[in-house]
Amino acid sequence: MSDPRDAESEKRAWPAIWRGLKCKCPKCGKGWLFHHYLEQVDHCSECGEPLAYYKAGLFLPFVVITVVIHIIAAVMLDIELRGGASPMAYLYTLVPLSIIMPLAILPSSKGAIVGLMWAKGWSDEQDR
Repeated sequence: MSDPRDAESEKRAWPAIWRGLKCKCPKCGKGWLFHHYLEQVDHCSECGEPLAYYKAGLFLPFVVITVVIHIIAAVMLDIELRGGASPMAYLYTLVPLSIIMPLAILPSSKGAIVGLMWAKGWSDEQDR
């Protein structure tokens, strides 16, 4: 038989990812995950959870680029299905979109990845 206290101590992934999307600590959801734009804190200011061990590494650009490409492809498809547009319309919409969108979703994406890594106990650093 399993002990009910083991289920409570188990880290659940979806709540941790949701807290990370909000740029909060994946454990308590109260302390901030970042000092500045993307500078990760060493530990949570509220619960003291060590967070420096969980780095998003090279997975972050993969996630951000994948999301941005899918959104830009959907916008391009919508423009074409509505009858096309001049090349300047593409230039005026897609270039700013492709610059602003990654910058807007970077912190939340990094927070979600850190939350997932925290919940699963993963790290990009080898244990020594």
